[in-house]
Amino acid sequence: MNQHPYETLTPDMVIDAVESAGYLSDARLLALNSYENRVYQVGLEEGEPLIAKFYRPERWSDEQILEEHSFSRELVEADISVVAPMANDDGETLHRHGGFRFALFKRRGGYPPELDNPDSQLVLGRTLGRIHAVGAARPFKYRPALTVQRLLAEPREFIIEHFIPAELRPAYATLTEDLLEIVETLYAEIQPADWIRVHGDCHVGNILWRDDTAHFVDLDDCCSAPAIQDLWMFLSGERHERELQLCELIEGYSEFCDFSPRQLRWVEVLRSMRLVHYAAWLARRWEDPAFPRSFTWFNTERYWADHILELREQLGALQEEPLRLL
Repeated sequence: MNQHPYETLTPDMVIDAVESAGYLSDARLLALNSYENRVYQVGLEEGEPLIAKFYRPERWSDEQILEEHSFSRELVEADISVVAPMANDDGETLHRHGGFRFALFKRRGGYPPELDNPDSQLVLGRTLGRIHAVGAARPFKYRPALTVQRLLAEPREFIIEHFIPAELRPAYATLTEDLLEIVETLYAEIQPADWIRVHGDCHVGNILWRDDTAHFVDLDDCCSAPAIQDLWMFLSGERHERELQLCELIEGYSEFCDFSPRQLRWVEVLRSMRLVHYAAWLARRWEDPAFPRSFTWFNTERYWADHILELREQLGALQEEPLRLL
């Protein structure tokens, strides 16, 4: 079996990489909860520890990573609380060592926001409104767009061809074909003006809450997408609860950026795409030793049966009336 690239990323290499960027480590190293990339807190002889993020090889091009960095620093310059990569004296934010590309970040503390708190939803909405006002100012050149092909069609084909048990394959193929047809129809309503630069992966794990402020981290999945992509994952619970949460989010959001209610038709579209894409993401990363160790429940017959049931429920959700702004 071929060695996975991350198996060569030893603690000594992590420390050497940080020191190659001009920082003297005290050899204290803490691996943080990250799977797509590898992220470490590295202690320094002087000052606060740094966060070192090692990019997964061959996932992004240099241009795409640098565009992510540029967007995050653009947000910081607009006085938005985003944790951006640190630049050296030459203005460089992307570094190389031992065959890996990495970036360094200041450590930022905090905890996930309380989504059942209306005040938290209001603050999240305001912050995202400010992020999207900057994001709408110009397009990405290298970062991908959030398309049905990339997030649903291709992942679906990968699962069918490589992963799902043979006895469940016909049910999965038929169900996801119906799902794909509805999703493509609804997503085709997106107009050119709807595409803006967004965070792309706005869930509570990528937000550090402190002093009534939402600090956004990890723009690794920033992309071109409709604004609702950064809003829908903050909605949970029964329909009336989601509509109340949505009301607070959009009230804050609208202080800084216009929101078109017709985008609410795409909430379940985006959820459908994420469900299929997440399963395919796990499948595609299964050769990475960290994944079988951490996701022991994946790739079992029980998992795939539950996944099919979840997608059936999602097919029904796509045919319901969209959420309303109360």
